[in-house]
Amino acid sequence: MTKGLNGYFSAADPQAGFCRDCLAVQKKLKKYPRQNQHPRCSECGSPRLVRHQELYDLSFAHIDCDAFYAAVEKRDNPELRDKPVIIGGGKRGVVSTCCYIARIHGVRSAMPTFKAIELCPEAVFVAPNMEKYRTVGHQIRKMMLDLTPLVEPLSIDEAFLDLRGTTKLHHAPPALVLAEFARRIEKEIGITVSVGLSYCKFLAKIASDMAKPRGFSVIGEAETMEFLKPKPVSMIWGVGKALTAKLNADGIQTIGQLQQMEEAGLMKSYGMMGQRLYRLSRGQDTRIVQPESEMKSISNETTFDIDISKPEDLVPVLRALSEKVASRLKQGHIAGHTVVLKLKTQDFQSRTRNHRLSDPTQLADRIFRTGLYLLQKEIDGTRFRLLGIGVTDLTDPVKADPPDLVDVQAGKRAAAESAIDKLRSKFGSKTVETGYTFGKGNLARPQTPSK
Repeated sequence: MTKGLNGYFSAADPQAGFCRDCLAVQKKLKKYPRQNQHPRCSECGSPRLVRHQELYDLSFAHIDCDAFYAAVEKRDNPELRDKPVIIGGGKRGVVSTCCYIARIHGVRSAMPTFKAIELCPEAVFVAPNMEKYRTVGHQIRKMMLDLTPLVEPLSIDEAFLDLRGTTKLHHAPPALVLAEFARRIEKEIGITVSVGLSYCKFLAKIASDMAKPRGFSVIGEAETMEFLKPKPVSMIWGVGKALTAKLNADGIQTIGQLQQMEEAGLMKSYGMMGQRLYRLSRGQDTRIVQPESEMKSISNETTFDIDISKPEDLVPVLRALSEKVASRLKQGHIAGHTVVLKLKTQDFQSRTRNHRLSDPTQLADRIFRTGLYLLQKEIDGTRFRLLGIGVTDLTDPVKADPPDLVDVQAGKRAAAESAIDKLRSKFGSKTVETGYTFGKGNLARPQTPSK
């Protein structure tokens, strides 16, 4: 690791702590410390010190990248560094995420674009580049796995880690390992993360949100009850807007009020959720960190600037999305058995339709044609604001896309798609376009999906 770490742990005073910038162990606090005693690192002068009575006893962590999409864009374009950046856009779009400068103006994720423009007219809008974000996310995930095999991803930019039993491996306790990890992310990836450290997942997640960005917060077991007591009930995992409103209507606003109630009474009023309220309000969380499970589906979708209903407008989009899904399947060396079409109407009603293939596929052609078959049944004049296509029932690609003895042209289309893939990998994704993505596709002839 870094100087000051070797051989000190057994005799270390956790209240002495360490510096997050140079990792130097700090001087021990006096028995009756003054408020500003040792406000800066004794080695480098940094004010970013970590001290806590249970600092070296805690091993559950939640790591969350700070404004991830926006941070990656700022890293790749230094001109954006000091500007408010919003990922998203389009007249009918929403904010995917935004940097902290934009958040100062009141911009938030999932906010309609027009509202974000009103709040922050000087903002720079950047279209999301999910392929780039996934690449960076995978780099960070790999670095997490260098710390412990017990990594549970929650999304592309956050995960739980269980570092119990890793002290001998890293020659340092989890707190220092995590601080070094955060420094490494900044140096090698070029973005920042916030770390929450505690004795369970519930409190580790809360801790990571406490001092963003570049945060490192600790919640110990001994302080849990007092820490949670004044917090709103909405802070409890699983308590959304509807349950918060119900609890408030019942006179329960704070977690401290839940701490005064009996488990049986809460279960009588709120069912099994009452048991969760009782336990989490006391910091009782027995959930384990579950390593990454298999991916269940791959999909792409888009929200239109204006509601559309005409086949000639929908088909090119369906084709383009199908090609993106196929590309991800091929890159991931997986195939999908079931094609899923997703639509959202102008009044925000969702429609999901699916069709299971006789053999799994990686081909954009089969995904598109199956999606087209499903889409035909929905074309009735309804106006749509969102269209998506994806595959589920993922499997090994060994048995994917066997020769089609019924559709004699399928083999030719598959060969053409393979040739296009080679050209795109060499010269870029826009090197070759199909007639469909140029907007020439239509629904004049009924389409039947290949089996």
